[in-house]
Amino acid sequence: MLKCEEFYRVGVPEMAFQTNERAIVHVVDDDASVRGALEGLFDSVGLDSQTYVSARDFLATSLADKPACVVIDIRLPDMNGLEFQSQLTQMGVRLPVVMITGYGDISMSVRAMKRGAVDFLTKPFRDQDMLDAVMAAIERDRQRRKVDDDVSQMQQRFETLSPREQQVMLLVTAGKMNKQVAGDLGISEITVKIHRGAAMRKMNARTLTDLVRMAEVVKPKRP
Repeated sequence: MLKCEEFYRVGVPEMAFQTNERAIVHVVDDDASVRGALEGLFDSVGLDSQTYVSARDFLATSLADKPACVVIDIRLPDMNGLEFQSQLTQMGVRLPVVMITGYGDISMSVRAMKRGAVDFLTKPFRDQDMLDAVMAAIERDRQRRKVDDDVSQMQQRFETLSPREQQVMLLVTAGKMNKQVAGDLGISEITVKIHRGAAMRKMNARTLTDLVRMAEVVKPKRP
């Protein structure tokens, strides 16, 4: 196994370690020797890990709210790894996936990657290849979590707007002029400007372009 200092020396991006939030790697593999080896490897570079013998074991576990990824063996005792990957997607589990197998072929690899897998490694794989794949997957999850957090904050700011400010914001960002908005809502143009200014201030929008981008995120979606 690679030691931590060796891991840095071979060129893994430092950005992966610039956080106090320790990431976790979920390993789903029925081979005890593989699970043990990966636990030791991930621990040597500062990653937590949790292992599971089957897909069912993983699905029965409450996932910690922290950056993570899932390493999945193609051949599991209860279902095919590709089927498990699809089931995670259907359930809304958005953790990035790294697939591993001792019996892989090109068609399996292509299917896994099309379904969003970060990498597909054939056993026996090099420690460095696994670390590269897992760190890329965790970084992807960090970015996804950041986007989710930004969207959540944006939605919270939108909810601080009064109903009239929300109406004005959505109409203005739909391309309507202040005069048109005033006519639609039966208020004065000056009142529209006041509500528009309040909406921009509360949403932390510096420009109308910023407000338009925010509206695309927070506006109610049509069924």
